[in-house]
Amino acid sequence: MKQEKGGQIDQDRPVQVILLHGLARTRWSMHIMEKAVIAAGYISLNLGYPSRSKRIEDIVDQHIIPAIKTCCDVGSHNIHFVTHSMGGIVLRLALQKLPLFQPGRVVMLSPPNQGSLIAQKMKNWWLFKLVNGPAGQQLGVEKSSLPVVLGPVDYETGIITGTKPCFFDRRISSLLPQDNDGKVGVEEAKVEGMKDFLLVPQAHPFIMNADQVIRETLHFLQTGTFSHVF
Repeated sequence: MKQEKGGQIDQDRPVQVILLHGLARTRWSMHIMEKAVIAAGYISLNLGYPSRSKRIEDIVDQHIIPAIKTCCDVGSHNIHFVTHSMGGIVLRLALQKLPLFQPGRVVMLSPPNQGSLIAQKMKNWWLFKLVNGPAGQQLGVEKSSLPVVLGPVDYETGIITGTKPCFFDRRISSLLPQDNDGKVGVEEAKVEGMKDFLLVPQAHPFIMNADQVIRETLHFLQTGTFSHVF
């Protein structure tokens, strides 16, 4: 299977897996995962979106929903999703706004599904605002934050999250009163309705590149569960 060029949809080849990157990242952060998805026989769309310059609602309305609709228009069915970090929140909102669209299986990597205490504590820091933009302001843990108000998922969802912060996130991770991957706490990653949950000794920025995570992601796409075999 050939890679979709530039994150564009091939009109002649229905997409089977859509990948969504996280906050302040680009589609290239999902490149290794995309190569694995393609090698497993899927047709992929590694979708980029302006995560630093727009609110999540605008990202969803202007980038995610149009891409899903275009995929459906060219014959894509049973579309699976693999997301990293905020990409999971973007997808949850998009699917909430598309009640007639039924996704295939969804794998979320380190998603702040209950909001992020780190984002809450750092939201007023000038550097945090500069790097993460308006979407970063929406990922707190207060009851009105977007991840919290989205509610449970009603589609097959597997979540993998890390427990080993990388060296440059260790000071930040100390702000969390629970095990975490340097950005998202273990309990923050969970969401009501999820089908399976897996902890791995990986850090937030690189979890999507770990061989074990890639294997488990493909296993969930194929079977609806993680193997839990390390």
